[in-house]
Amino acid sequence: MTLVRLTPRRLKEAVATLSANDPKMAAAIERVGPCTMIPRADGTHFDHLARAIVFQQLSGSAASTIYGRFKERIGGGTDAPTPAQILTSDEAMLRACGLSAAKTRAIVDLARHVEDARLPLDVIGTMDDDAVIDALVAVRGVGRWTAQMFLMFRLGRPDVLPVLDLGVRKGAQRIYRMRALPEADRLERVARNWRPWASVASWHCWRVLDLEDAGGW
Repeated sequence: MTLVRLTPRRLKEAVATLSANDPKMAAAIERVGPCTMIPRADGTHFDHLARAIVFQQLSGSAASTIYGRFKERIGGGTDAPTPAQILTSDEAMLRACGLSAAKTRAIVDLARHVEDARLPLDVIGTMDDDAVIDALVAVRGVGRWTAQMFLMFRLGRPDVLPVLDLGVRKGAQRIYRMRALPEADRLERVARNWRPWASVASWHCWRVLDLEDAGGW
């Protein structure tokens, strides 16, 4: 099985295919402008996941402050802590960074899953989308949405459809002029024209909400 990863060349292919298959998505693509959905290559997979846990349900500035303390006090500097460093730190040290009790337990569980290879981050890029999601949601505090964001923005998988994401649903509602927010089954039907580039179409759903005339077309 060959796993496709988003690259600038594939983004152009995705945009061309989506525009040809779906006139309404084509209009959205034209208005949003060039797609910049390139996966993040900085840091490690573990860092990316730990950061996602810290940022859950917090404003960007508050989460950045906490994550900065987490790196400094547990990682010993500017680098993200390793699973081993987390597992040798007691809960009080983690809580002192500003982590809630739930997020502390989640990050410790993430570290344990990596250390005992239940979450094989060294080979996760070779696993198919469903296998990646199954491995990630086994970690405390990591749900399907977080796993899908990891697939899209870390692994660069091109055909991920986060049907429960509010932004994607709102964007689809605008693009297709729906009276109500689409539920998962309706979004799945709409997204038939998006395959195999549902990640790129979802990105455009998010971006249409940034347009100045976000009240509707």
